[in-house]
Amino acid sequence: MYDYLLVGAGSAGCVLANRLSADPSVRVLLLEAGPRDWHPFVHMPAGLARIAGMTSINWDYQTEPQTQLGGRRLWCPRGKLLGGSSSINAMCYIRGVPGDYDEWAANGATGWHWDNVLSYFRKSEGNVRGADALHGADGPLSVSDLRHVNPLTHVFVEAGQQAGLPFNDDFNGATQEGVGLYQVTQRNGARCSTAVGYLDPVKSRPNLTVRTGAQVARIVFEKGRAVGVECRIDGRTERLTAAREVILSAGAINSPQLLMLSGIGPAEELRRHAIAVVHDAPQVGANLQDHLDVTTLQHCTRPITYDRISQVKAGFDYFLRGRRGPGTSNVAEGAGFARSALAPDDRPDIQLHFIPAMIDDHGRNRLPGDGYTMHACYVRPHSRGRVWLASGRPEDKARIDPNYLGDPEGFDLKVMVECGKLSLEIFAQKAFDPYRGAPIFPAKIPQTDAEWVQFVKSRAETVYHPIGTCRMGSDEAAVVDPELRVRGVDGLRVVDASVMPNLPGGNTNAPTIMIAERAADLILGH
Repeated sequence: MYDYLLVGAGSAGCVLANRLSADPSVRVLLLEAGPRDWHPFVHMPAGLARIAGMTSINWDYQTEPQTQLGGRRLWCPRGKLLGGSSSINAMCYIRGVPGDYDEWAANGATGWHWDNVLSYFRKSEGNVRGADALHGADGPLSVSDLRHVNPLTHVFVEAGQQAGLPFNDDFNGATQEGVGLYQVTQRNGARCSTAVGYLDPVKSRPNLTVRTGAQVARIVFEKGRAVGVECRIDGRTERLTAAREVILSAGAINSPQLLMLSGIGPAEELRRHAIAVVHDAPQVGANLQDHLDVTTLQHCTRPITYDRISQVKAGFDYFLRGRRGPGTSNVAEGAGFARSALAPDDRPDIQLHFIPAMIDDHGRNRLPGDGYTMHACYVRPHSRGRVWLASGRPEDKARIDPNYLGDPEGFDLKVMVECGKLSLEIFAQKAFDPYRGAPIFPAKIPQTDAEWVQFVKSRAETVYHPIGTCRMGSDEAAVVDPELRVRGVDGLRVVDASVMPNLPGGNTNAPTIMIAERAADLILGH
């Protein structure tokens, strides 16, 4: 018997394990389907290029064919190890802007307004630059400046300014708009995942148990209350119980899937898979949102990109010379936030990731020569998708339909075209003149909006920010209430990116950690 049973040791689960087990009288069990974060490339920042395709630590999801993208299935990697996606992501530390969270609160997520969540961002953050009104310096999540920056990334920053964007040295500061370098979730040149920052310091607590290789099959209910889970561990099925709460932190794909497998979801969908209905919740799996981006690639005339970096030398400098050199790079070094002509308010609606290397198909397709890549995405898409069950069997992956570019007004596509145009505008600036080689994607600059539309639909990919499938709100249709309690049952919460009502304007890892920090206080009654 445990007091709290946590499902998923990812960006949120590790935070909860730390905070809930701080009370020695409380017994906490943390379950993770994947292995421990033992692989050295997990901790070496530039190793992300090597670990992305490792299915042993990646759920390796594919979307359903996307109608607006020519029927393509898009790759959707999610972390399957201690630390979850914080152990395989690009480590960019971005929160969004105050208006994102004020919008959450205005739409029914009571208590999640900016003035309230800021204290939890600061609580989690250990920024090497020190503490101020917007930043924390003593939190478990180390936030650092990059130790190594490729010369081309500085060229990008200069070109962005030539294109009219201001220089910005803190995208989590007073303003978000501008170009600069990302701060990263690293500590002393190594990745600082939530497993490193939150779990490692407390894993020896006698009241905290961590079990890896534990695939949860369903939540167990008695008289409308969650009392435990059934899971497969070492080839056998175990039933584990929780005296106080079961908490799902399995992510925007797995949390709604597990709710539906356990009888909480659209009743018709559950019955179709012969699942007994515990609570009819039509919105479970709905409201799926993700950041879609378009990539532009250019050849480089000088041999300075990461395309030609010797992996042996990078590994030697990193592991044997005190974490130095390009091995400490997060690869996506250059940052940019801009307002398109279509932005409805003063919040930037386009995010840029500049990479001093050629990244095609998420880096899985290696191109010859040297080059550089711009990722540009619309950060507040209108399109909404859904996660469905493929079957009633836990071992079958859920069906993921983000419905990219599917908003009826076509607004998302219009902004995505602006994303592509901005990317090429920056590449065309004088700063790139000494480095600019032949274009790769697009091979020929589109001359009309119709050509831009075709380019976007043929090249767009996800930047791995799925959220919203267990939306929180004050309305009865919301899957969880503002305290993240699942409606219709007792003893069950969801704490992860799936509860976000809307995408924040940027990367989703830091907001997910903030959610878990605040959830811990809600659970403990603080």
